[in-house]
Amino acid sequence: MSIDESTAAKVARLARIRVEEEALPALAAEFSAILGFIEQLNEVDVEGVEPMVSVTPMRLKRRPDVVTDGNMADRILANAPDAREGFFAVPKVVE
Repeated sequence: MSIDESTAAKVARLARIRVEEEALPALAAEFSAILGFIEQLNEVDVEGVEPMVSVTPMRLKRRPDVVTDGNMADRILANAPDAREGFFAVPKVVE
């Protein structure tokens, strides 16, 4: 697939990229090369190939999904301007 200069200018405008008039032929050629590579990738037979996330087989470490208070309430409340009975105290805004 070939991209002409007017299409390259339109893509640049849609992407909000300023391209000088003399740079449009090079940009159009680059777009054409990218689309050519994509067309080449479409010819590859991937039937039966599992999708992969990484090139190396790996598994993320898992931990139990347990809700805790973090055991840091005192350290967190130490930064509060006003804390009472283990909670942040805020001024009343609705009367």
